[in-house]
Amino acid sequence: MKPLQKKPLHKKIQQVLERVRKRSAASRSAYLADIQVMHTAPDSDRRSVSCSNMAHVAAAAGQDQDELLSQSEALKPNIAIITAYNDMLSAHQPFENYPALIRAAAREAGATAQVAGGVPAMCDGVTQGRPGMELSLFSRDIIAMSTAVGLSHNVYDAALCLGVCDKIVPGLVMGALSFGHLPVIFVPAGPMESGLPNAEKAQIRKAFARGEIGRDELLKAESAAYHAAGTCTFYGTANSNQMLMEIMGLHLPGSAFVHPHSDLRHAMTAKAVHQAVAIHRRSDQPRPLGQLLDERSFINAIIGLHATGGSTNHTLHLPAMAAAAGIDLRWEDFADLSDIIPLLARVYPNGKADVNQFHAAGGIGFVMRNLLEEGLLDGSAASIYGESLADCAIEPILAGNDIDWRTAPEVSADEEILRPASRPHAKTGGLKMLSGNIGRAVIKISAVEESRHIIKAPAVVFENEAGVKQAFAEGMLDKDCIVVVRAQGPRACGMPELHSLTPLLSTLQDKGFKVALVTDGRMSGASGNVPAAIHLCPEAVAGGPIGQIAQGDIITLDAVTGELSVDADLSARPVKTDFVLNNSGFGRSLMSAMRNSAGDAEQGGGLTVLGQISS
Repeated sequence: MKPLQKKPLHKKIQQVLERVRKRSAASRSAYLADIQVMHTAPDSDRRSVSCSNMAHVAAAAGQDQDELLSQSEALKPNIAIITAYNDMLSAHQPFENYPALIRAAAREAGATAQVAGGVPAMCDGVTQGRPGMELSLFSRDIIAMSTAVGLSHNVYDAALCLGVCDKIVPGLVMGALSFGHLPVIFVPAGPMESGLPNAEKAQIRKAFARGEIGRDELLKAESAAYHAAGTCTFYGTANSNQMLMEIMGLHLPGSAFVHPHSDLRHAMTAKAVHQAVAIHRRSDQPRPLGQLLDERSFINAIIGLHATGGSTNHTLHLPAMAAAAGIDLRWEDFADLSDIIPLLARVYPNGKADVNQFHAAGGIGFVMRNLLEEGLLDGSAASIYGESLADCAIEPILAGNDIDWRTAPEVSADEEILRPASRPHAKTGGLKMLSGNIGRAVIKISAVEESRHIIKAPAVVFENEAGVKQAFAEGMLDKDCIVVVRAQGPRACGMPELHSLTPLLSTLQDKGFKVALVTDGRMSGASGNVPAAIHLCPEAVAGGPIGQIAQGDIITLDAVTGELSVDADLSARPVKTDFVLNNSGFGRSLMSAMRNSAGDAEQGGGLTVLGQISS
């Protein structure tokens, strides 16, 4: 394969890396010491497990029973499978048959494999605007804990994590990092085949919001868009997860967007098993997850997010994931990198293409190759494949029943979708950070028209999503306004996504009004063309200034300068404390301890304050 011609790493990236290293020195050192203790502890070698305990391990292992019970020096590696399989999520349904495939591939490679545990996997697409959404963000931390429970038997030499969607992949990463002495590979399932174009689906949603079509027509369109096993085809959090796993070196290269039931997908899954055996903890080239993921990995993740216009949810998840590895990642790191990373991809909602078209145009391999060649990605970062990440700008091709590799494409097959850094879609990344007398927030501008990057308008204040919908239906929002939805943060109600507001606010834009959203809640990873200052912290119930904003206050949202402010003296107003919160029913009561202990959005919005899960 042709070697990449790489420019020196950009000075700004070097500066951010050094800042993160210095900031994280103590916590990272403590984390690495912890995983070294786990690696050397007798409890982490299954040969030290008592005969009675090992009998439990091997009781249902069938033909692998003798290998698991062996006490020889030539002990075969045992691979843990942590699966997020369920058949309600289209993205996770393909995982149903993975364990049998993985066990067979492990035997071929001279190893054994066992399903060590399952983790919950809920769908934000189902729970949008409903009580279940209030459990969504905290499910990430529960998935992390569930992953740790699965690995707690300490009879494994490596692990494979099967997960795709929003909170699942970040939770799996966090949980696996708590057993960071183990090598871990993430095994994806791939996207569903393209259905109804996303842009057409968006227009139908807006028509329904305007009352122009009925529910039957809306349901027909939604079913045509989400119609088969595999990941949804827009570039939301699930597909951003898959990009991150590749650019962080945790996937086999090129595996993210291969269709679920193709021969190539089957071969890639088997190849991942063989690679896990090659790098297991007692092998000649062990690659423990906790050492593999370092500051370079997380800076590369932010770079990938900017270059592809990825999900805003990762301004929550990446700091939480980094904290689990003892690394202190902050929004200022996102902001500084956004200034220098060009937007290379246009994938819905930042364009018309879906992820299948993105993959066909060159996909993540093209993005990584381009960034490496321009000195905009740290190729020295570690990876589960090759010598380093610089070896991973490649793509797989079938060679019989095996995989061959070729260099990722140098030229985009469609510049409407993918462009090189020399001719990007935009000169800077799709995410910006905002700050001012209301607090700190995140905005995604890659799909927002430039004329809407600055909005100054009166506030219309709400304390729940339903109130906004009622006001819209009554015509009360037919004017220039900034919709403020507060008491939506992690401590208030678990920080639900407010994605169902997008068609309403977009409809107001179509009528010619200047509108924006300001909230301490979340917007979907597929948030689109409405300016939305989200993840605002401090949140309202923690005494944040958003709680003191009054109807009619003039708010300025300036995504050019990074300003988010209100033209009022908030210090002269009492701190609001009488928010009406519904913390019972539909599982909410089980999350009360998590709400009470949650960090703010910049820390990840859950239990992942640095040192809390990573210690």
